[in-house]
Amino acid sequence: MKRSYPDSSVFLVPLKDGGFARGVVARTAPTGKLLLGYFFGPRLASQTDVDLSGLEPNDAVLSLRFGDLGLFKGLWRVVGKLPSWDPTKWPMPNAVRRDPLGKTKPILIRYDDNDPSKILSEEVLENDNDLPADGLAGYAFVEAKLSKLLA
Repeated sequence: MKRSYPDSSVFLVPLKDGGFARGVVARTAPTGKLLLGYFFGPRLASQTDVDLSGLEPNDAVLSLRFGDLGLFKGLWRVVGKLPSWDPTKWPMPNAVRRDPLGKTKPILIRYDDNDPSKILSEEVLENDNDLPADGLAGYAFVEAKLSKLLA
């Protein structure tokens, strides 16, 4: 069964110690189970009267690929859609796969701009250029990470 989360959907992520962060679905895999999201502060006190204006990709505190369980289970409430959605302004970022032991060189991962589950290419790098780490976050990880970022 395909799950549907239209690009430009805005949702709320509950934070530890109360409050919410806003998230935007920027890309959805064909199955709907894997998404690319941009996440924003500041911490909101409540789920009512959520401002959808002013959300710009360069202002995101976090951007990553994540599983949809928070949305699917209804833990993350969709509150609207961004007006005038332009996916070219919300790009699929490159990422780096790093060896935790440091024995191999980092690998640049490029994903399909229309499918965050599809790798287009992998390239060995001399250094990782401080790009975000490759991976797929679960909803609990996203909640914890945003809670720290917006503390």
